[in-house]
Amino acid sequence: MLFLLLLSPLTLAETPPSVPFSVLEERQRPADHFTQGLYFDGQRWWESSGLYGRSWLAEYSDPGASPLRRKWLAENRFAEGLTVFGDRLYLLTWKAGEVQIYRAADLSPLGLRRYAGEGWGLTSDGEHLIMSNGSGKLTFRDPETFAVLRSVEVHGGGESWKWLNELEYANGLIWANIWQDSRLIAIDPKSGEVRGLIDLKQLTPSLHHPDAVANGIAWDRVRNGLWVTGKYWPKLYLIRPHGLGFAPRSKSAPAKSTAPGN
Repeated sequence: MLFLLLLSPLTLAETPPSVPFSVLEERQRPADHFTQGLYFDGQRWWESSGLYGRSWLAEYSDPGASPLRRKWLAENRFAEGLTVFGDRLYLLTWKAGEVQIYRAADLSPLGLRRYAGEGWGLTSDGEHLIMSNGSGKLTFRDPETFAVLRSVEVHGGGESWKWLNELEYANGLIWANIWQDSRLIAIDPKSGEVRGLIDLKQLTPSLHHPDAVANGIAWDRVRNGLWVTGKYWPKLYLIRPHGLGFAPRSKSAPAKSTAPGN
């Protein structure tokens, strides 16, 4: 009994904190997107939508309007996560083992690179591309060759963090969706430790569809928040976590605070 009591404080200390957040803005969008990847540079949006025979990559100035450009993938390609690195856009495919590379300015194709296994989520820390494959491991890759440079196992809180999906790098941490889970987790890129989590359950629409899960994270650097959405969701939400590198909510800001458990 004494041994168990001595372990309890350590166990609690290792539990990632649930981080409250404020909703800064909501935007309507079409509810037929099987969202896989999302990126925002302050003016333009890029999104990828999955499913065989229906996969596409699109660029928007307004996510609620028609795309400025859209690229349809081959019927045997399932679009997954994407990121923009420099003047290039990188798009993963699920089981084809290829990352497709486009010119970000006009979505003209620039070629592809190969990788082993499945592709799920993709982001960049400004130096490397960071990829998930549905497991609990993240790989850091060379932007030119897509070769693996190093990898980390995501850990913390006594949970087995698997099915890591869409990724976004923001304020020094890697944010990840978890497939079939309403939580986002913030991951230390050096150690793989989970530093905190956000539950988007209250934002999840009641669609009664097994695939209508939270997926899609885009960092808004100017407003210092995260745009989040999901597959078939009719809205995007700009949220600001209360901590983890994000500025605390101003008392005068017209934002709704969402605390864990409310």
